Amino acid sequence: MAAPPAHADAAPSPTSPPAARDPPGRQAEKSETACEDRSNAESLDRLLPPVGTGRSPRKRTTSQCKSEPPLLRTSKRTIYTAGRPPWYNEHGTQSKEAFAIGLGGGSASGKTTVARMIIEALDVPWVVLLSMDSFYKVLTEQQQEQAAHNNFNFDHPDAFDFDLIISTLKKLKQGKSVKVPIYDFTTHSRKKDWKTLYGANVIIFEGIMAFADKTLLELLDMKIFVDTDSDIRLVRRLRRDISERGRDIEGVIKQYNKFVKPAFDQYIQPTMRLADIVVPRGSGNTVAIDLIVQHVHSQLEEVSGLAALASAHQCHPLPRTLSVLKSTPQVRGMHTIIRDKETSRDEFIFYSKRLMRLLIEHALSFLPFQDCVVQTPQGQDYAGKCYAGKQITGVSILRAGETMEPALRAVCKDVRIGTILIQTNQLTGEPELHYLRLPKDISDDHVILMDCTVSTGAAAMMAVRVLLDHDVPEDKIFLLSLLMAEMGVHSVAYAFPRVRIITTAVDKRVNDLFRIIPGIGNFGDRYFGTDAVPDGSDEEEPYTG
Repeated sequence: MAAPPAHADAAPSPTSPPAARDPPGRQAEKSETACEDRSNAESLDRLLPPVGTGRSPRKRTTSQCKSEPPLLRTSKRTIYTAGRPPWYNEHGTQSKEAFAIGLGGGSASGKTTVARMIIEALDVPWVVLLSMDSFYKVLTEQQQEQAAHNNFNFDHPDAFDFDLIISTLKKLKQGKSVKVPIYDFTTHSRKKDWKTLYGANVIIFEGIMAFADKTLLELLDMKIFVDTDSDIRLVRRLRRDISERGRDIEGVIKQYNKFVKPAFDQYIQPTMRLADIVVPRGSGNTVAIDLIVQHVHSQLEEVSGLAALASAHQCHPLPRTLSVLKSTPQVRGMHTIIRDKETSRDEFIFYSKRLMRLLIEHALSFLPFQDCVVQTPQGQDYAGKCYAGKQITGVSILRAGETMEPALRAVCKDVRIGTILIQTNQLTGEPELHYLRLPKDISDDHVILMDCTVSTGAAAMMAVRVLLDHDVPEDKIFLLSLLMAEMGVHSVAYAFPRVRIITTAVDKRVNDLFRIIPGIGNFGDRYFGTDAVPDGSDEEEPYTG
């Protein structure tokens, strides 16, 4: 089977079938061709201009300060938001649909690179990058045969499922979760697995046909066209397809001349007039990137009414939804032990479990109870209380949150357990949902959300968004943590004012690495006996932001 065609701006295709299936002579021929193609790819590197010329690498800042509730930083001034992302109103609900940015341009023009530069420079949470490459249509058998011989045009509007693109973008703009198809560029079909995206508040949608549909255009709040010289686009495509996809120069040029270039002239370049901003030289135009970021920040500020908050006083009392376990001598004694860096792992686990048990018991007192009467063995009536809800479900944020599950099971009979895995996107620095397992019909339950430490609150906020998206009422969510920083308390409470926050202690500060001060160190490493991450944080792995 011939190598799959190079889809426009598509992810690298899996490697070709093993050479062992070919005759020995064919293997040697392939090996020589591969070496020659790699050499060609390396020589092509020298033809490309450096990315981001004239600027040193941008060091990511954070939208959250160290000793006070988070701030939104703009080029004009710093505005106090009390931890709430700028798209929430004073009631903790989304004040406006997500801000959608469309990125169009030719194949290999640098759209993805520009998108990532914008995400990094925006420095606000919950930015989603959505690629058109995920929405190629599923081909018929005849079309697949054409694709196998590089005779199917993937650079035509008809190659994309615009109905699915539009419905997906609409849901994201409404703050709802979406399922995005995963396209297999080897078989030219969608995989059975779908990627789920949560918490989209700023959306960057990029693709060669990003401006090719009228309904899609109406969903975009800002339209950016990345204009890169055709010679550079061709060199980039040659380098990518040769070095990453195992193709030869002749095949790449043939496909470029037959499909890619005509599609650009007919469908893509004419849409440049629809763009609000044209970025010449793509990712090398850092001035344009800064202007785009400045405009988006001003839009976020305008729609959220942050100006009214700018004059807010700097004394921020802890929210009423926070409940801290009474600091008895016993509780302080256990905190002294688990905070001591000299404490052995066995003792750390033992006293952590004791605190978890007390924390769970304390949390249960906030559940709804109703009057009930039972009869004692002596035949007498007893006026008591019984749980008024339907079910209690525990959801742990992996990995440290699962250490609280035994304590929950010990005090709640037949409790159901779910898990959430949140990891950091190394490109954006933002938390992303990587694994989710929730019991069925969780929307009727009171949910105990468990994480052992909360510093910035980012992972907890992401987890709450997931639960809300599964129709769990906000006032039925209880966030439990052994230790929290004031920053995390403000962030969660201000974004979700009806979520009950319950902990055994609140520390005032976090350091430059977002570790709680004085804190207890990295809970997961101390509990599981793993090596500490040098630049990790108290916000439990694998989320490190």
